[in-house]
Amino acid sequence: MSISEFFVRRPVMTGLVMIGILFFGVFSYRLMPVAALPNVDFPTVEVTAALAGASPETMASSVATPLEKQFSTIPGLDSMSSISVLGNTRVTLQFKLSRDIDAAAQDVQSAISAAQRLLPPEMTTPPTFRKLNPADAAIFYLALTSETLPLSAVDEYAQTLLAQRLSTLSGVAQVSVFGSQKYAVRIRLDPGKLAARGIGLDEVEQAIRRQNVNLPTGIIQGRERMFTIQASGQLQNAAAYRPLVVAQRNGAPVRLDELGEVTDGVEEEKSGAWYNAERGVVLAIYRQPGTNTIQVVDEIQKVLPAFRTQVPPGIRVDVLYDRSQSIRASVKEVQFTLMLALALVVMVIFVFLRNVSATLIPSLALPMSLIGTFSAMYLLGFSINNLSLLALVLCVGFVVDDAIVMLENIARHLEMGKTPMQATLDGAREIGFTIVSMTVSLAAVFLPIVFMGGILGRLLSEFAVTIMVAVLISGFVSLTLTPLLCGRWLRPERQQSHHRLYAASGAAFDALLRRYDASLKWVLRHQKATLIAFLALTGFTAWQFAAMPKGFLPPEDTGRLFAFTEGAQDIAFPAMAEKQAQAAQIIRAHPGVESVMSFMGVSGSSTSLNLGRILVILKPRTERVSANRVLEELRPTLRDITGLKVFLQNLPEIRLGGRLTKSPYQYTLQSTDTEELYHWAPLVEEKLRTLPGFRDATSDLQIRNPEVTVRINRQKASALGITAEQVETALFNAYGSRQVSTIYTPSNDYAVVLELLPEYQAHPDALSLLYVRAQSGQLVPLSTVAEIGQGVGPLSINHVGQLPSVTLSFDLEPGFALSQAVREVEAAMRELRAPASLIGSFQGTAQAFRDSLADMELLLALSIFVIYLVLGILYES
Repeated sequence: MSISEFFVRRPVMTGLVMIGILFFGVFSYRLMPVAALPNVDFPTVEVTAALAGASPETMASSVATPLEKQFSTIPGLDSMSSISVLGNTRVTLQFKLSRDIDAAAQDVQSAISAAQRLLPPEMTTPPTFRKLNPADAAIFYLALTSETLPLSAVDEYAQTLLAQRLSTLSGVAQVSVFGSQKYAVRIRLDPGKLAARGIGLDEVEQAIRRQNVNLPTGIIQGRERMFTIQASGQLQNAAAYRPLVVAQRNGAPVRLDELGEVTDGVEEEKSGAWYNAERGVVLAIYRQPGTNTIQVVDEIQKVLPAFRTQVPPGIRVDVLYDRSQSIRASVKEVQFTLMLALALVVMVIFVFLRNVSATLIPSLALPMSLIGTFSAMYLLGFSINNLSLLALVLCVGFVVDDAIVMLENIARHLEMGKTPMQATLDGAREIGFTIVSMTVSLAAVFLPIVFMGGILGRLLSEFAVTIMVAVLISGFVSLTLTPLLCGRWLRPERQQSHHRLYAASGAAFDALLRRYDASLKWVLRHQKATLIAFLALTGFTAWQFAAMPKGFLPPEDTGRLFAFTEGAQDIAFPAMAEKQAQAAQIIRAHPGVESVMSFMGVSGSSTSLNLGRILVILKPRTERVSANRVLEELRPTLRDITGLKVFLQNLPEIRLGGRLTKSPYQYTLQSTDTEELYHWAPLVEEKLRTLPGFRDATSDLQIRNPEVTVRINRQKASALGITAEQVETALFNAYGSRQVSTIYTPSNDYAVVLELLPEYQAHPDALSLLYVRAQSGQLVPLSTVAEIGQGVGPLSINHVGQLPSVTLSFDLEPGFALSQAVREVEAAMRELRAPASLIGSFQGTAQAFRDSLADMELLLALSIFVIYLVLGILYES
């Protein structure tokens, strides 16, 4: 008994099996998460370390290097990069796709603990880490603005209420606060008034520390009652600090407000965020690698109504960007395409079969196969995404073939005069092995994709497995349900009445058949010519494949654009903010732009002050041109801003590498000799700018930052009893916006910041007004024990692996292939004749493209081999 006969003779059992496939498929479909693409996130961990006031060189040598040495021993580490700026270091660790991110995070924590003894003793706060890829874009932005409340009050609700609550949601990796304006008491001193009263900066610092205290005070406990002691040592605002006594001079107290200004301000003045030209605070929410975007956004949307009721009426909470909207729209579009494909296939079947019952039989194989595939997808942990749905769209044409072959063969036996049941049994037995061979050979085509490694294998594995499962289920349905329905619904041709359209279409098909018969006979008479044409076509196809422009992934329209802005390395914050506002205004004027969020300055990460970012939210797709078209229209208008470079890009869905760079493609130079590296990097950058098809070529090399050098004369300092520590502490107190004390409240803590008045921070000449206390107790001008000069130094220092590096980034003109760009860069390096010690390598998308191209060529050859192998085995059997 054949498989088909077993099911044909048991219609109730067959029906229950098919209902079960439908039920579990529909149930699985409702449970599966929705995503833009399969999960291809590299397990990534970001480590941050802070040492207030330390130069980029100090951070790179004493913080980044010890950490990198420990991190390099972690198994499964794929790449490591770091950036060190003033007072901050960020190390990005990216692991192989097979590495579990939680296990990787534990190894990172162990490595940090091992490196702790090698870090500077002044680093009182150990490095911290997050399971976050800094190259990933945020999935959700919230903008908080107010026309009535100060920004410090807006920031209080943003950080204390919203950010902390959102950070606890499942799948959220980090909530970054852009434009942070956290409340602080700012004490700005006048060096002239300090000198006139003989008071040093260190005395002011110590007085503030001693007068603002929050120490345990104990309890009073008698035989029957107990009292808790509460002392008023904590100062809460600027008004409480103004009368603070710093010192006694000539029998009279010198109060803090007599030495300068004491104001209620913000902790970080060199940071700002603007939402549609209105200053505010922006929360950027990032998801953890491997989590589902839509599920995370749904969790955020659930708590937003409660947040809006808790903030004061004067604060407006706007959703600036929701990544899930474009994902839902793209998935819905593919779902519509799937339904359209189903309708078209059924229509084509009816056109050729010209019979309702004959059309319905193979048409039922379509929903059975596709819906049944959802059960396997759910069990395998897949998601409903563009690639898995695309696989189902392609399967629409595959899964119906087996049913049509079964139907046609049964119909042939029916035309011989057999009863419907006998025709079904004979036809199914005769064609069963053919259907098995068709199903297995078609599924085997996609088998090599399942075993592919790397980013491409992870990306396409769901696509391949989905097609394979759908094809296998269609083969099962064709061997069971299709013959069952044929035995009960099909009737001999002579028992059916037909209309005129049937006869007319039959004549057209007969004419088509005669022409095919004639062409087939001609081909059989000219076999050598046919073979030559086949070989020529095969060779032409191979040549076209080699010559065709190649890239990694096509650009997507996600409804957003992203821009990096870069000013001169010595630009001040107010000037940078003005130029940033010009760029944002130009972008907002475009008819396709709905809103703009602009931010710059230090916002809790190692960011240079001459860099800014602009997030551009586009209008709905029906109201504008494509995102790439908007980008091309904005690009020339942004070049007119004097002193500001704007690097506008359409961020890809898959962001490879651990760095968010100014342009999409990266080429990294490395060398153990930093002088050689810094000499050749500008030459390579200039060469890239001259290559055809390249644009926005730039680098992360920033070593021309103006510096004020203070060279301590150690002999004079020693004679006066002044140490180098005193000199650097005085400089830090004057210009470092130093946190000298902390205000503790039930919900948060706030900084007390010490610095000079703004007019004494505007020019290096003001350093001559600083005094340091000698061992004798006298104040000594800083210029007595130090020589003050000017020079240049690095604004940031970068490492890739453990080597100093400079990353060159570039974009391509529309239509210019990435494959050609890779060849152009390699040729340019050979032309420049750079030394062998200078290592050049592609990073991110460019490197993934090179790896995937080799994988695809191997996959193509392997797929052809598998097809012939399976067909040969089936033929022999």
